[in-house]
Amino acid sequence: MPRIPLIEDLTSDSIPKGSNLLMEFDPASQWFNASISIMAGWIKSGGKVAYNVAAQPVEKIRLRLRGFGMDPETLESAGTLRLVDWYTTTLGKKSSERFVQSSLKVADASIQFAKGEVPGPPIPEWLGIMDNASVMARFNDEKAWIEFALTRAIPSSHTRQSTSIDGILKKAHSEWAYTQLETAYDGVIDFKLEEEGKSTRDLIRIRSMRDVLHDRGWHELKIESNFEISIQQ
Repeated sequence: MPRIPLIEDLTSDSIPKGSNLLMEFDPASQWFNASISIMAGWIKSGGKVAYNVAAQPVEKIRLRLRGFGMDPETLESAGTLRLVDWYTTTLGKKSSERFVQSSLKVADASIQFAKGEVPGPPIPEWLGIMDNASVMARFNDEKAWIEFALTRAIPSSHTRQSTSIDGILKKAHSEWAYTQLETAYDGVIDFKLEEEGKSTRDLIRIRSMRDVLHDRGWHELKIESNFEISIQQ
């Protein structure tokens, strides 16, 4: 099986396929750069990725992958990479991308699940990444989108045996929302920026992980010139 960079650097064994991992990130943290590094590493180790882009234009993701020495257009044509455009929809515009989340309303997404378009057959070679699931709160009542995550999105990963990594902004939602999500996800990982006097450090930790022994300490992140992220040794 392909390998999840950063996260599996801090575990004793591979994360079980079909797991749901919640990334809680500070706004100034390295989560967005880390998510692209995770995507690139998974692909390089033989996997496929569906990357849901809500935080920035899709073309910026392609640009970053080129900086990693990868050819995103070739990967997309081969079916190895699927970039799903949520960002344009958040602006109230129509996207020209091949894969688009055309509505951010929970009711519309639920219809897709009801039709059987999302569950599908097992696809353990696929890694799903959502760069900022907090965008759902802009278009839905909090209880509605949390309920959708608990009853639709999270169970579908288990059914399809496809690991899912979802980013969510810290301090943007109610304590109830975080409690519900943290209870449902198989792992919770934190990204933060720590300031000490005139210096700053970008940090990651695995707060919890079911069924896999892991290092729970904070670890500093190393940022390369192309913004590739790794654990500082």
